[in-house]
Amino acid sequence: MRLYDTLTRGLVELPAPPGSIRIYVCGSTVYQRVHVGNSRPFVLGMWLRSWLKETGYDVTLVHNITDVDDKVYAEAARQGIPSRELSERATGWFFEDTDDLGLGRPDVEPRATETIPEIIEFIQELVERDAAYAANGDVYFRVARFPEYGRLSGAKLEEMVAQEESPIKEDQRDFALWKGQKSHEDAAWESPWGLGRPGWHIECSAMAEKHLGETFEIHGGGNDLRFPHHENELAQSRSLGHEFAKIWMHNGMLELDEAKMSKSLGNVVTLREVLDDWGRETLLVFHLTAFWSKPIDFDDAVMSQAAARAESFREVFRNPHEPAPAGAWERFAAALEDDFSTPAALAVMHEWHDHDLLRRALGIFGLESLAAEEEAPPEVVTLAERRQSARANRNFDEADRLRAEIEAAGWEARDDANGFRLVRRQLTSR
Repeated sequence: MRLYDTLTRGLVELPAPPGSIRIYVCGSTVYQRVHVGNSRPFVLGMWLRSWLKETGYDVTLVHNITDVDDKVYAEAARQGIPSRELSERATGWFFEDTDDLGLGRPDVEPRATETIPEIIEFIQELVERDAAYAANGDVYFRVARFPEYGRLSGAKLEEMVAQEESPIKEDQRDFALWKGQKSHEDAAWESPWGLGRPGWHIECSAMAEKHLGETFEIHGGGNDLRFPHHENELAQSRSLGHEFAKIWMHNGMLELDEAKMSKSLGNVVTLREVLDDWGRETLLVFHLTAFWSKPIDFDDAVMSQAAARAESFREVFRNPHEPAPAGAWERFAAALEDDFSTPAALAVMHEWHDHDLLRRALGIFGLESLAAEEEAPPEVVTLAERRQSARANRNFDEADRLRAEIEAAGWEARDDANGFRLVRRQLTSR
């Protein structure tokens, strides 16, 4: 399998199975309900794990939760509640909403606040190696000591300087590893540098290495994290002589009105809203339609198209099984092995009327439910029976009225040789 690596700007081949593949995906900062854009790295990580397991690898997926951050303190203060209470509540929302994607859970979901001892130890080692320095209760990483800084992201000097401007820094490119407690921050931890809390970037280096080791195969996350977050992770870990991630997978962003969807920008559609309006299957098919490293537009029109695609798969299972030609699965696998191209795999799947093969492929993406025949509720069955009776008595006005009532309940009555069959109607709009 080949995957595009941001660091080398090229495709990197994974070792052949069997073997171990360790994946770390940067998760959400928990202070509000997550937006639908946050679902993309989560879904990609879960799908990649699923496919790698299918092809014979032993996979460990770590997806972290950032539960201490400037944004958490700010939102808690705005609401007038303790920051730890807010982060705990928002973590619960994150689990609830991602559970409803129906993909299961990552193997490990560490929280930054559960990793404080490892973070402090990591920072201490950087200080001992003169790669970091303490200043007024803060600790900063010395960017000048890492000559490759900027290679991952291609960041320019002005972007580096703008990270966290401060008069106490030796170099304005330097970034915080530990932040001394500020007056508005109601939660802090003891450290050799006084009460405070970790910087954002050091949290992920420590969590990744705690659960996956100093070297692991894949690091994932949104394209917006390349700088400064992932650039800083890489610098911290490699300054200790750790190889860290071998492949950097940065997924493209969801775009709403041609702008990256972001809680801080305010142009947010929450994952909860999308799941309630469209359902998990439509959302997952939507994610399948775009190549993982490219941006993807999000609006009602594309969601309607995804709903139609989901319905077309359901329709395959309502019709007779037709064996796929030889090599059909191999074509599907080749699409995923070539930089995990889900659009190409989706195109192959749409060619199939082979129930067994299609069910197997849908299962990779958590969509095996599209193969299930859903039973209509008894009250809808009764309406369909009354409609059938009305048709038999040539009372077509009554039959049409009952058909409309069935459709209003979300079902379609299809006449067949056995009388009728009830099929759930396709959702095409909110």
